[in-house]
Amino acid sequence: MTGAFDIHTSLPAALTDRARTRRSIADFAASWHQPLRPGDGRSAEQPAACEHRPGPALPAALRETYLLLGRRGDLTADHDTPLRPDELHVLDGALVYRVENQGAASWGVLLADLDASRAGGDPGTVIRTDLADTTRERWEPWEPSLTVACIAMVMAETVLFDGGFTDFLEADAEETGLTQRLRELPAVGRGARWFADDDVLIRALDGHGLNARARTQAALERLRAAVPGDRLDG
Repeated sequence: MTGAFDIHTSLPAALTDRARTRRSIADFAASWHQPLRPGDGRSAEQPAACEHRPGPALPAALRETYLLLGRRGDLTADHDTPLRPDELHVLDGALVYRVENQGAASWGVLLADLDASRAGGDPGTVIRTDLADTTRERWEPWEPSLTVACIAMVMAETVLFDGGFTDFLEADAEETGLTQRLRELPAVGRGARWFADDDVLIRALDGHGLNARARTQAALERLRAAVPGDRLDG
């Protein structure tokens, strides 16, 4: 990867330390997108003002995410949609902070977990799938912390980014030999495995194929030649 950024070195620490998370996301953005700049986050006043609305206080980890990159759609909203601070709302005992791009699911934090994690400010997250029979909808466990959820969001939006060299393969990581070609990263995102080298980042979703992002068209073509599978573009 460009510069000194090495995701294999950076990611493990980022998953367990919020200060390192912010540094790692900034380095990741500079390496795979554009550097974070003043104005990319939502101003301190906006999340703070949100906390004065009726309802639960904003978790510290979520507030830090808004302040760091709340306006960077390339890192947060190319596929799914994070809610603005003034759009946060409570649904059946959870604070909803993100929605699927077609409204098929919502992500949130249980109010009970907000209270339990107030000192650390980094509660686990939950997901609720939109069903035809709304009486069957339930909040289910998702990421173990908002920190992990934020990292998973940025990485997922990167491999789905319309402005980059991306591809989707109907293939299995094991069957294609991908696990021998690229180093695997720590697990980030439920049901996902990640692989990377200097020029390629890949998310393998269990039973749902591979999302790939390359730095250049040449790197993407090398990946296509090396990893067999059906592609969206044929």
